[in-house]
Amino acid sequence: MTSDNDRRRGLLARLRERPAARSRGRRRLGAAVRLFAALMLAGGAYTVFAPGAQAQDNPPLTGAAAEGKALFDVSCVTCHGRNAQGVEGRGPSLIGVGAASVEFQVSSGRMPLARQEAQAHRKPPVFTDEQVRQLGQYIQELGGGPVVPEGDDLHENGNVAAGGELFRINCSQCHAFGGGGGALSSGKFAPSLHPATDRQIYAAMLSGPQNMPVFGDNQLRPEQKADIIAYIQETLKRDQDPGGLNLGRYGPSTEGLAIFLVGIVALVFASLWIAGKS
Repeated sequence: MTSDNDRRRGLLARLRERPAARSRGRRRLGAAVRLFAALMLAGGAYTVFAPGAQAQDNPPLTGAAAEGKALFDVSCVTCHGRNAQGVEGRGPSLIGVGAASVEFQVSSGRMPLARQEAQAHRKPPVFTDEQVRQLGQYIQELGGGPVVPEGDDLHENGNVAAGGELFRINCSQCHAFGGGGGALSSGKFAPSLHPATDRQIYAAMLSGPQNMPVFGDNQLRPEQKADIIAYIQETLKRDQDPGGLNLGRYGPSTEGLAIFLVGIVALVFASLWIAGKS
């Protein structure tokens, strides 16, 4: 009797466990179905809304920028790549350099580059002023960056005396006291400032081409940039030499050499004259 009772109890226990196991399986299956439905819903929502978000992140180009892109695709894409992201060994990325860098390089004829050298040389520009503006607008809308103020006369309200002091502190070490430029290391050089326009000088200060440091608005305020340009345009380019003979405007080296030679010659002749009289 005991064994029969045990068998009955075991059978009843197994019968009770089967519905519990089935209910757990149904719950797991339901959870899997709900998870799959949630994933499908999220994927569908992303598919619907992602193109709209992408369109907002990449707004259409303005008219000037579209013209600039057409010029870029013909003359610049070989070295700077599609979308101006740069090509290794040929040209750097232009994302974030701003219209100021484009204006300096292109308006001065340094770009397009004729050949790979230590430094780009100034040449007659390939593009017109309008085309330069269009190229700059395209690069500006791609990645932003510094922009040169409007107008061609950027030193109208500049202080020449203050600009001279700022030039001697920040610029004369490379461009020389007379703005004639000078040699640097590794085949590079600071170019002469005499052919540069107001906008090119301002753009160079904003973008820092070649070895030149960047003088943003935190380093030199806009009015200080105007002062420096006023000094370059009104003093250095007009051959104003209140001290007399400029000796090429190469600074104290030539002046010291001239004084030494003139002084030595004068002393020699004075010594001979005194000896002859005695």
